[in-house]
Amino acid sequence: MHGSPHIVSDVMTHTVAAIGRGAGFKEIVALMEQWKVSALPVLEGESRVIGVVSEADLLPKEEFRDGDPDRYTQQRRLTDLAKAGGVTAEELMTSPAVTVHANATLAQAARVMAHAKVKRLPVVDDLGGLEGVVSRGDLLKVFLRSDGEIAEEVRREIVSYLFHGSPSSVRVEVRNGVVTLSGRVRDTSLVPVAARLVRAVEGVVDVGFDLTGPDHHQE
Repeated sequence: MHGSPHIVSDVMTHTVAAIGRGAGFKEIVALMEQWKVSALPVLEGESRVIGVVSEADLLPKEEFRDGDPDRYTQQRRLTDLAKAGGVTAEELMTSPAVTVHANATLAQAARVMAHAKVKRLPVVDDLGGLEGVVSRGDLLKVFLRSDGEIAEEVRREIVSYLFHGSPSSVRVEVRNGVVTLSGRVRDTSLVPVAARLVRAVEGVVDVGFDLTGPDHHQE
């Protein structure tokens, strides 16, 4: 399906701010503010990702500033309490880092983000080297595709393949990302297949159908 960003490398940010394991707390906060990001990859050497420091990793220092937490909180939030005392990236980071490869599909990246409850993923090569970062916003870029571009792809890649033998052509209309297929088809059992394929097209918000079977009186 041409013209459709299918994989992470199509939408990721290639220029990325990163820190070493020895970076200090204030340095991390300043870099986040400078780059307007909510998390930074932590690198070993020049490029290998070993962890991520996020705003969530930094907040315990402020949360527990006023005094010692009660015993229940101490037992329930040992990791956060440890991070409250952290001063370097190595002490603050979440490790190992949740990462994704550049050739992963956007759907795969979205599932990884949802499962890990993170907003950004470092993109790494096969050796764990940093290649970029992909964010939730990057994954949503596919919904900026024009209705005309989506319609052309649906006609070319799906309708012409599934319904080429239909007695009358299937019409494709797209409005605000919602695709509607209408017309007469020879085999209505293909409609669920079409629905699945259309929903897989990048930028499609929803799918509707007004398809009927063949008119035997006209055949």
